Amino acid sequence: MTTRMFGTNGIREVVGETMTAPFVTRVVSAIASMIPPGPPVVVGWDARTSSPAFARIASGTLAIAGHRVLEVGTLPTPAIQFLVPRLHAQLGVVITASHNPPEFNGIKCIGPDGLEVDRGFEEGIELGAERQVTSSLPYSRIGEVMSDFSGVHEYVTAIVGQVDAKSIAAWCPTVVLDCGNGASCVTSPLLLRRLGCRVITLNAQADGTFPGHLSEPTAANLADLARVVPALGADLGIAHDGDADRAVFVDGSGRYVPGEEMLTLMARDAVERAHGGVVVTPVSASQSVEDAIRPLGGEVVYTRIGSPTVTHEMQVRHAVFGGEENGGLIFPRHQLARDGAMSAAATLDLLARRKATLAELLGDLPRYTLVKEKVGCPVELRAKVLAHVTEAFAKDSERIVTIDGVKAYRDGGWVLLRPSGTEPLFRVFAESKDPARARALAEAGLAAVRNALRDLGAEPGS
Repeated sequence: MTTRMFGTNGIREVVGETMTAPFVTRVVSAIASMIPPGPPVVVGWDARTSSPAFARIASGTLAIAGHRVLEVGTLPTPAIQFLVPRLHAQLGVVITASHNPPEFNGIKCIGPDGLEVDRGFEEGIELGAERQVTSSLPYSRIGEVMSDFSGVHEYVTAIVGQVDAKSIAAWCPTVVLDCGNGASCVTSPLLLRRLGCRVITLNAQADGTFPGHLSEPTAANLADLARVVPALGADLGIAHDGDADRAVFVDGSGRYVPGEEMLTLMARDAVERAHGGVVVTPVSASQSVEDAIRPLGGEVVYTRIGSPTVTHEMQVRHAVFGGEENGGLIFPRHQLARDGAMSAAATLDLLARRKATLAELLGDLPRYTLVKEKVGCPVELRAKVLAHVTEAFAKDSERIVTIDGVKAYRDGGWVLLRPSGTEPLFRVFAESKDPARARALAEAGLAAVRNALRDLGAEPGS
């Protein structure tokens, strides 16, 4: 069998180990062989230390294979997705590892419609990379590499056009923005100023060593943001991950708002404004989404975890909204992509329309506690561990769902166990209205994974 290289969101590997110049050349050579010369290929990258170098390897490899390359520079992934169809490109190649630690980098492919490519296209890349396909062309057929860095303003202007900018400007909220030293440094401060906000920035210089905090926008990593917002009397705090396809919020009191709450809040608003409609979200989403939108005529469709799966299902279902519980929200009127900047603008728009604080709007949502944990698991054992825990939970659960991993419904809540698509981990999600029950379900899930690893002769990771 061909070795799988793509996870739930592109390729992500450690720089200097798997992620090397020969590796990038091999992968991009495979990409180049799958598309005909003609329309350009967009190449963009995030703010990681290795991204510009790997991007230029990608651009050169594509040009040598006869393709016209259009480099758009350091941009958030959703900005690149926005630009691909507008530049009439046949493909986008993004050098990014999203929220992973600084030692990682990766490759993501965007189709001509701006959506992440499907699994079939990824499999073609994997096969070509394994066979080490190359294109040797005479000098007269070599492609060219051009640059177009004007996309920042086009992307920001499009988002401004999706919201009531005049109402936001009339309110003139004070927003503390934590760019996390990532790609949002070039877009989100500009966007918030265009919306009439008073903007105070943290970690707003692009730096791939992530000196402010790690790129994952967790509560622990955003401790500074949570302190600064109430200290300055700001209305809101907003943070992005490394490639800014996510936005995470802190309310005026400094409370970190879990992603599942924002998913529910924005889903409810979208369904209410559309007078019904479909919301697409992965099996890891909170039950609160269903509870919030069903009375408004909404329907939830569940998918595997990963934005490509969610966006493709949204396209098929003509969904009014979609997203994940990690802060990755999708507003289809703008584009079918997780978009942190659009999420920030939409949240400000909602607060301005309702003339309410974020805490007030979140206060009447259905209340659940969602616990997220993880445990180390070697990649080669993931399938065996999953089979092991599925069998264990099938015995004493009310029902199980195997859309992605195994989700077991038990008395008072549910627990989901699934192998990570981007790291050597098993992720554990558990939810209940009772916080103690949610924690107990999570601990049961962690114990099941650890027991499976021991039965397979492996030492459980941390």
